[in-house]
Amino acid sequence: MAKNKLKKFADLSTLKNVFQNFDYLKPELVQTEQVVDLKGKWLKSHFKNNKPLVIELACGRGEYTIGLAEQDNTKNYIGIDIKGARIWQGATIADQRNYDHVAFVRTRIELLSHFFDEKELDEIWITFPDPFLKDRRANKRLTSPVFLNIYKQLLKPNGVIHLKTDNPKLYHYSLHTLSEDTGGRITFHHNNIYSMDYIPKSLEINTYYEQMHLNDNCSIKYIQYQLNG
Repeated sequence: MAKNKLKKFADLSTLKNVFQNFDYLKPELVQTEQVVDLKGKWLKSHFKNNKPLVIELACGRGEYTIGLAEQDNTKNYIGIDIKGARIWQGATIADQRNYDHVAFVRTRIELLSHFFDEKELDEIWITFPDPFLKDRRANKRLTSPVFLNIYKQLLKPNGVIHLKTDNPKLYHYSLHTLSEDTGGRITFHHNNIYSMDYIPKSLEINTYYEQMHLNDNCSIKYIQYQLNG
């Protein structure tokens, strides 16, 4: 297992679609062993287009990032996770399939504002994040006011946040925090998307962990929140 992880870490350092932050106290990104500064310049310097920029937080293996990219190549997608061995899978697939509208960033989500500029993002996806069920850890939930304040700085006016989760407590907590936030409004929510008559294609993407939740008879919940214009 350790040997396999070492190989994956070595692979990541050679992939041009992977950017890594190795030191929490030194917020810089490294691409193929070179320090790069892409804050405010992702479209111009990396993707080299003017397509909307979408990120997925805590992307894990990158299945959802890849799924979104395969559905719609009119946008750029960046999967973000702190675990290099996880994003290796998505980054490798994107590289092998020549998905030039997909990238991955290995960093802590708390550092997002170091790597993305104000109003640089069009959408944020949060898919099956750790719900941090204990109330004393509520600030670590990715829909807590602490993180919402970060997202609102980085999203453009009318930017969208998507949450997909199986956890009832996180779902209801997120409904509360988002409805209380004056920077935008909840535009849609449902506590069991697969019971809907019509499911948007972007919600049909089924990851390994989502399938596990479905196999356990969990209902999949979704919230869409849009910033004010």
